[in-house]
Amino acid sequence: MEQTKAWEITRISSQESLSRQIARQLEALITQGRIEVGEKLPTESQLCDMFGVSRTAVREAIAHLKSMGLVETRRGIGTRVLRSAPEHHFPARRISATTVEDILHVLEMRMTLDSQAAALAAERRTPADVAAMQSAHERFVTACSKGSQARHEDYVFHRAIVEATHNPFFVSLYDQLNEGAIPRTKLLSVELDPEAVSYYLERVAREHAETLQAIVSGQAEAARDAMYRHLQRAYDNYAAYQDRV
Repeated sequence: MEQTKAWEITRISSQESLSRQIARQLEALITQGRIEVGEKLPTESQLCDMFGVSRTAVREAIAHLKSMGLVETRRGIGTRVLRSAPEHHFPARRISATTVEDILHVLEMRMTLDSQAAALAAERRTPADVAAMQSAHERFVTACSKGSQARHEDYVFHRAIVEATHNPFFVSLYDQLNEGAIPRTKLLSVELDPEAVSYYLERVAREHAETLQAIVSGQAEAARDAMYRHLQRAYDNYAAYQDRV
């Protein structure tokens, strides 16, 4: 593609997740307007050549951009830029500065803890673990469909992944967090936006499903990246409240 010649692409290193490096560069190109709204991204093959990576890394990077609402992919058409800035839907209309800070601290820790747990679960899961994770995911989806915020079901899903690591210290640490690990548990006394909460939970369900699929398939790196994207997106969402309080 002719316009890609002007892009300042950095070849990918082995020191960090490949998909995260790709996603970060593409996100910058989009937010800077160098890839305009409505414009299509290069094909998977072209992106593989540009970054010097596999199709798997490119697909995971695109999945991250999609989770941010920046792009959409349609079969037979390709991936198109939807907007020039990440999409934020705010579950609460207002959150106190103290509450936001608390939520961000927990999410910051969980981006490391849960992501590694997902990778280990992909390597160590047993049939019983898979059944427990799938059941927890189904209960989360069912609770959401009934109008619940599914706080408990959300925690149970993540704890099932931690259980699948078969590392008792991971489990002990997670039990100390309890449902306080779920950001929405700290929003009980604030004014919630039902439409935004519904959209937010739909996104959470899709991200849970992506993580679960990677774990069940035994793809440790994909599981780690999917979980990291899930929590990073939540972190970015709540961090945006700091500009509103």
